[in-house]
Amino acid sequence: MDPKALPSEVQILLRNALRAPSVSSFASAPLHSTDKDGFALEGDKRFKKLIDGIHFSQKFILSYQLVLIGLLFLFTALHWGSRLRASRRRRNAVKGRYEGDRTTVGNAADGKGAVVVECVSRGSSSSSTTLQEDLDPKYQDSERRLDEQSLLLPKASSTKVPPRGWTMTNKIRAWLVYQPRPIPIINKTLPSNGTTLVVLAFIGLQIFYTFFKTSLSLSMLFVFADRTSLVFVANLPLLYFFAAKNQPIKLLTGYSYESLNIFHRRLGEVMCLLALLHSGGMIGVWYTILQPAGITLIKFLLIKMILLGIGAFVAYEMLYFTSLGSFRQRWYELFLGVHVVLQVAALVLVWFHHRRSRWYVGVALAIFLIDRLVYRISVKPTTVRASLELQDDKKTVILRAPVPTQQKHKWVKSILGAGITTGWKATEHVFLTVPSLARKHIIQAHPFTIASKAPTTDEKEANMELIIRAQDGFSGDLVCYADCHDTVAIRLDGPYGSQTAVELLQDSEHAVIVAGGSGIAVAWPLVWSVLDRTGMQDLERSISPATTKKILFVWIIRERSHISWLGEERLEELRARGVTLMTPAPTSDHGHPDIANIIGEWINDVDDQSSSRDKIGMVASGPDGMNRAVRNVCASLLREGRDVSVEVEKFGW
Repeated sequence: MDPKALPSEVQILLRNALRAPSVSSFASAPLHSTDKDGFALEGDKRFKKLIDGIHFSQKFILSYQLVLIGLLFLFTALHWGSRLRASRRRRNAVKGRYEGDRTTVGNAADGKGAVVVECVSRGSSSSSTTLQEDLDPKYQDSERRLDEQSLLLPKASSTKVPPRGWTMTNKIRAWLVYQPRPIPIINKTLPSNGTTLVVLAFIGLQIFYTFFKTSLSLSMLFVFADRTSLVFVANLPLLYFFAAKNQPIKLLTGYSYESLNIFHRRLGEVMCLLALLHSGGMIGVWYTILQPAGITLIKFLLIKMILLGIGAFVAYEMLYFTSLGSFRQRWYELFLGVHVVLQVAALVLVWFHHRRSRWYVGVALAIFLIDRLVYRISVKPTTVRASLELQDDKKTVILRAPVPTQQKHKWVKSILGAGITTGWKATEHVFLTVPSLARKHIIQAHPFTIASKAPTTDEKEANMELIIRAQDGFSGDLVCYADCHDTVAIRLDGPYGSQTAVELLQDSEHAVIVAGGSGIAVAWPLVWSVLDRTGMQDLERSISPATTKKILFVWIIRERSHISWLGEERLEELRARGVTLMTPAPTSDHGHPDIANIIGEWINDVDDQSSSRDKIGMVASGPDGMNRAVRNVCASLLREGRDVSVEVEKFGW
């Protein structure tokens, strides 16, 4: 047996406790045979069995890292395989249109050649424009209507399309895209069925590595407690990898950190449960093995290793409770500060708690420090002067900042993680710091989506806009500051974000973009990204206006005054470029618009002008209720046999 399998202090306690006959054995018939010193001979066998179990766990947990590496390679292959197929499909589509129609572009060169669908009827109620409206009674009615149009009931649109491929395949794809209603009472938003399956599979992997060949008998309780600790520390690098803003997963798989946030949360919850099981198991070891040998609970808890473990357990459980949605929404600034402090404290405590954890802790700490100190504090931050424009509602600030761009080695810098001076892309966001607001804001960084068009390669200075809606804390302080000041010095960390939504729309024949409230910050640069790419391709290939990509852009607002965030002139510019623009009546006056009806009628109009087999890409950016409505419209269309894909751009902590 390996003497290093257990810390020396715990090893001595366990060996002596197992070798000593129990007190009750003297009061009745002998239960153990003893040697000449009075020690139980069976104790050494039990001790060896514990050591063998621990040895197996140490070897078995190494395969977990291989599984993770294998999964990373799998998702990398799937991502780049899909990108290659999309590129091939796009080239073939353009080639087919080019060979089938050699007419000149006409006005398409200036962007005015696209077909415009002027009329889309308005429905009554189906989505919300603010997170708070999800609890509104009107929303419950719209949810009921949405479910009546969902997968289990009649279709969301009356479009008649011949089925594509096997019907069962369509049903499976539709079920995976479908998003169930929130959990009643607690109003907990659920992800799509597909995301839920992936999360459950990931949790199942944790369960497998926790219980595989692990006896749950009292005599082997120490082996179970040890296994839970091994699974816990083996997940530490992955936990910090999911949370890091600067990591290679985005380059390999296309998923940025905000897309992985749901896995970061679920993994954190699983690890807190593992820590609880480990702590409970060790208390059980004391009660079943050490206490009969005369070791008191106080003496057990005062062992150095146990004290450090208790400290680490408390730190991680506090991380969990302060990360709950209810806590974040009330005390977001406190959450930010506590999260960083507790992470560092927990890693240090785990490092000294057990030597077998140090390799995992070292990797996790390196990920954390490289992300925070190297990139987010040293490499990526940029300080500029910004203007502040307080809107008429006194709850919204438009922040505009000129950002000098660097063209030299721009591509290399963007891959290595350079800052905002290399430009940004549609749907990306930055972390904003405004030190002059108050001392507490000096070290705080808050995420906001960049609401302006991505800069072109020849721009020497890019204009960046942020739409900031006042809540509590930082945003509220900024609104008060904007009421008295026109400019402010800001620090920008970024940009961050994935290009999944951009790639989806660019790879589709037609595009649907639905924004709710401040979700326009995502939708506005996104639609321009699609327009610029489409216009450039049309000009290069001399494609006629009849084959130009159709775009539906829906912006759902709560108040009519919110139009001023962009201005009527900028919206008219979209219409002039051939975009079907819908701004339904404000929800504060007319309730929620029927998203399913709007999209369904637009698709009917598109079918009259192009093939019903064309791929349609949908992107939603807004509150949970609206995002769910768009996702489920897509699910219903998939069930009908349509070639539809959907992406939801919602930044969430």
